[in-house]
Amino acid sequence: MDLFTYYRSTSSYRVRIALALKGLAFDAIAVNLIRDGGEHRQPDYLALNPQGRVPSLRLDEGAVIIQSMAIIEYLEELSPEPALLPAGLLARARHRQVAALIGCDIHPLHNVAVLNRLRGMGHDDGDVTAWIGHWITEGFTAVEALIGNSGFCFGAVGMADVYLLPQVYAARRFNVDLSAFPRVCRVEALALQHPAFRIAHPDAQSDKPE
Repeated sequence: MDLFTYYRSTSSYRVRIALALKGLAFDAIAVNLIRDGGEHRQPDYLALNPQGRVPSLRLDEGAVIIQSMAIIEYLEELSPEPALLPAGLLARARHRQVAALIGCDIHPLHNVAVLNRLRGMGHDDGDVTAWIGHWITEGFTAVEALIGNSGFCFGAVGMADVYLLPQVYAARRFNVDLSAFPRVCRVEALALQHPAFRIAHPDAQSDKPE
């Protein structure tokens, strides 16, 4: 498999974690979102992914899957063990609700396209920073209330953690104060010691600038 990725893309980071947790081999193909106006905007990449975003997963037979949620669900069905979702229906729903909260309600609001649109509408960097902080803080307030008191989000590592860690990375990148979220920070500390999360971390990617 080929994963088209960018080192600090939150959604790419999620997929890298899922692949590492499942021990699935892949070739990482860097798509620089900044160089030359963004390699994701070039015709060859748009032919692969018409949305022009990362990640994209190209399977061995040539089919391409876009959108991190679809990719991660595909990987879960392709390689059920180790599972990212527990056996019980309610337990699975709890993982999915945290994943959806992050993937649908937090991350999209600080996506680079949204931030560039805000700047294009005349908002300065102070406005943009306040925007990012507001939505991450609001979202993490809900996540903090939903996850458990020990271990990863719901004890054993799973899908909720795959989504949470990249969002914490983004929060720290944007200097969002996380002191009000001890459960979130507990999960972060555990994950940063886990081999799969460390392999997938932006700092460990070959396309990270020197």
